[in-house]
Amino acid sequence: MAAEPEASQGGEALNAPIEGRRRPGLFSRDLEDRVRQQNPGAVALPEDSNYPRDRLPVPDRWRLVETLGLVKSNWRAPYNQNTLKGDRPLCGTTDKFFQLTMISDTVAEPRSFPTPVGNQTTERPGNNDVFGRQHSTVFAQTFIVGAALTKGSTAFKPPDYELRAAVAVQYNLVDVSERRVLLVEPSRPSVRSRVFVGVQELFYDKHLRNTSDRYDFDSVRVGIQPFSSDFRGFLFQDNQLGVRLFGTRDNNRLQYNLAAFWRLEKDTNSGLNDISRTPRRDVVLTANVYRQDLPLPGLTSQLSATWNINRERGDVQVDTNGFPVRPALIGELRGRNYDAIYLSYNADGRIGRINLTASATYLLGTNRNNIFTGRPSNIRAFFVAAEPSIDFNWIRVRLSGLYASGDGNPFDNTDSGYDTIFENPQFAGSDTSYWIRQTIPFAGGGRAIAVNGRNGILNTLRSSKEQGQSNFTNPGTMLLGAGADFEVLPELRVTANANYLWFANTATLQALRVEGSIPREIGADLSLATIYRPNMNQNLVFRLSGAILQPGKGFKDLFANSPRNERYYSVLFNAVLAY
Repeated sequence: MAAEPEASQGGEALNAPIEGRRRPGLFSRDLEDRVRQQNPGAVALPEDSNYPRDRLPVPDRWRLVETLGLVKSNWRAPYNQNTLKGDRPLCGTTDKFFQLTMISDTVAEPRSFPTPVGNQTTERPGNNDVFGRQHSTVFAQTFIVGAALTKGSTAFKPPDYELRAAVAVQYNLVDVSERRVLLVEPSRPSVRSRVFVGVQELFYDKHLRNTSDRYDFDSVRVGIQPFSSDFRGFLFQDNQLGVRLFGTRDNNRLQYNLAAFWRLEKDTNSGLNDISRTPRRDVVLTANVYRQDLPLPGLTSQLSATWNINRERGDVQVDTNGFPVRPALIGELRGRNYDAIYLSYNADGRIGRINLTASATYLLGTNRNNIFTGRPSNIRAFFVAAEPSIDFNWIRVRLSGLYASGDGNPFDNTDSGYDTIFENPQFAGSDTSYWIRQTIPFAGGGRAIAVNGRNGILNTLRSSKEQGQSNFTNPGTMLLGAGADFEVLPELRVTANANYLWFANTATLQALRVEGSIPREIGADLSLATIYRPNMNQNLVFRLSGAILQPGKGFKDLFANSPRNERYYSVLFNAVLAY
């Protein structure tokens, strides 16, 4: 057997074939000029024959997978390469992308709550109880169609601009057991159905500049846009008309927002934006900054300042069902102007093995007329909440705690009841919780107002979260809870929560109900939910949950009920199909 030729002293790799033999498929004319190594002792370069001669033409990086024959494009399937989902640029372009989103959101919700009997009539003649039958049913079907046009290489840097629009259409049907709950006219039946079309997004996002080689940036967004003032939606989480300047620094470790929002009117029954009406005289100015790994690695801190400027004192508004919403029919029944400034610190992340979300807000400002005295008053209130959790393999165990201050003297010149702008809390079980999901009407001392709001946790005595004004003379809220998430399967999650709630101070309730004392206990809120995602993504999500409220002494004092109906329930079925 012939020996392999050795490298020359100059480091040149010899490429002489064995005499009388040649490599299959290789001819001398196929070889490029030999590369000569001028660095003695270096590792020899690959031989010329090792460079590929057959190369596949690839139009661009987005079509690479299809060019290789691995995946075929299919516009009907959101899981495949799809131009309609922004996986590839539009035909004839290299940097313009179109994204189409279609969502079907179905809700079926049997429930019960204390139902006041109307002054004029009832569904049960011969009865004169203050509270009637408590059972009701809600069905809501919402279709959302959204579209976005984006220009830029979005995989590596912020887009140059983005145009986005989203329209929602909702049909809702509600059936309750008493009249004058859904419609103000006592002659109208206790069943109501409505259809409404709302514009939830309509904005233009312009990339102003990059500020670093890692694509830190400044951008501005104008129009109807989603915004959350904190991690869990405690203060202001909504889709509103606004102007927002935002960006990042220090390799995205620092983020900021400067924004101004002019609040739109909402449809009464669907909660969707009603752009056919003049926007409210209610402005929100906010500024915040996020810093990752502060004060500890893994924890993100946020500082924010938000100013809510409300000038709706002379604005009389009645909702589409005939109930007054501004001013609320409580206390002196007069409209109000106010300035509320929220100074907040929020944290989200982990400390070692402990996951933590925390929020603290101090509220100050001026209320032009107190709802009890009619005189100007100072606003001084505060809010704290925390939810630590820890993971044990496939189980996450959580604790929840919340305190929102209540007004201890509704007749003085200080309003110390904490209220938000538009809350939507993802906390203590979220809308699986009975108290967060359901609205409890307040009977006696006020008309067409509620103790709390739907998808809200605070006891604020507002006429409506969507259309009413903030109320800083309220009983406040306390909550302690525990819960657990069980990842039974990759596509199946089971969640359990147990919360106990109190009024922080019942002085306001006592003044409205003209009672000497009202206990603080609201009661125990117990819930269980299952979430099933058959494809382990967000395209198909099915949720079934149930919750009960075991009333405490304070709740029983406010809402007397028959012994056979001493508990209240909420069942929720929700199906979300997304394209």
